[in-house]
Amino acid sequence: MDFIKHFRDSLAELKKDGRYRFFQSLSRKAGKFPVATDPNREDGSDVTVWCSNDYLGMGQNPEVIAEMQRVLLECGAGAGGTRNISGTSVYHASLEATLAKWHQKKASLLFTSGYVANFTALSTLSRKIEGLIIYSDAMNHNSMIEGIRANKSGEKRVFSHNDPADLERLIKKDDPERPKLVAWESIYSMDGDFAPNTALLDICEKYGTLSYVDEVHAVGLYGPKGAGVCARDGVMDRVDIIEGTLGKAVGCVGGYIAGDKDMVDFVRSFGVGFIFTTALPPMIAAGAKKSIEVLMKADDHRAAQQIHAMILKERLATYSIPCLYSTSHIVPVFVGNAKKCKAASDMLMRCYGIYVQPINYPTVAVGTERLRLTPSPLHNRKLIERLTGALDDVWRELELPRQLPFDHQVHTPGGGG
Repeated sequence: MDFIKHFRDSLAELKKDGRYRFFQSLSRKAGKFPVATDPNREDGSDVTVWCSNDYLGMGQNPEVIAEMQRVLLECGAGAGGTRNISGTSVYHASLEATLAKWHQKKASLLFTSGYVANFTALSTLSRKIEGLIIYSDAMNHNSMIEGIRANKSGEKRVFSHNDPADLERLIKKDDPERPKLVAWESIYSMDGDFAPNTALLDICEKYGTLSYVDEVHAVGLYGPKGAGVCARDGVMDRVDIIEGTLGKAVGCVGGYIAGDKDMVDFVRSFGVGFIFTTALPPMIAAGAKKSIEVLMKADDHRAAQQIHAMILKERLATYSIPCLYSTSHIVPVFVGNAKKCKAASDMLMRCYGIYVQPINYPTVAVGTERLRLTPSPLHNRKLIERLTGALDDVWRELELPRQLPFDHQVHTPGGGG
């Protein structure tokens, strides 16, 4: 086989379809979020970032940076190994205690990313609980899908998105004696819709299943002390396993699960994605803890973000820029064509110094390509008006649709980010 030809042909096909992914090189400016610089920008002017998952700008919070600097000088750059081989520090243990307290659970476990947390936890539970059936929401993130798939002998059922009745229908068809787990996300990252947590948990409790909720796009942003959508909905105590990230609203990097002490220890002891991975650097653990401590008191930041998201949606409607229905902080602007989506992103960057990356397949379904906007507390009204005015110009120049070609929300299988 001519491997190089295969690689080139596959990449050429991506480019032909407009799905090839270009990385935009940007340098974030500490203390000036959402401002960044582009080394390739000829006039050297600043860029405004409208697509960051650092939802509250905590990655540039001075308290977080100062704590990371302190621990960097104290402990050095790396952890020194896996958690089992010299990689555990007091900062890892302290962060895990903070995460458990945040979610009102008995224990938590750190991973190197949210993806690794989902993959390892779900694959370990599937592999080590004999006969386990996992029921997965149709729009779950790729990390959850792949974690469930990792056990080739395990069984899974896919229930219709955010549909408790379909979940119950599937559970009723299976042997009531079989162990079961239901997995879903509290917010779906590409459409911005919330899960019906209470109804799903009612079914889990009715049939004695484990509940596994991915709160990646919710922690820091919703609920008392920013503990997530399940906390907002008053059901956090009913969730068996909460999974979250340190790489979005917390502004650092890493992932975790939180739940019962024995369950966490089970994943720690059997999860190969944890056992064989180098630990997060102590400075990251210390910075994440400091960020969470700040977030617990950041109701004003959360309120400002929701206000700015609401204003942005209103301004988009004024300009007839089609926005997928969303009641969360995620604002998906519909384009519906991969090449035009890339062209819109390029034009915003080139002409207006606004960075929004194009979202295409496989993150979203073909024909539902979009620009995913993530307003923060620091995207003020002036920046919102500048963005929506620029989008109006781009829509006119590229002759993009001014209304959605469907009557309901489009969902995104296995997407996320």
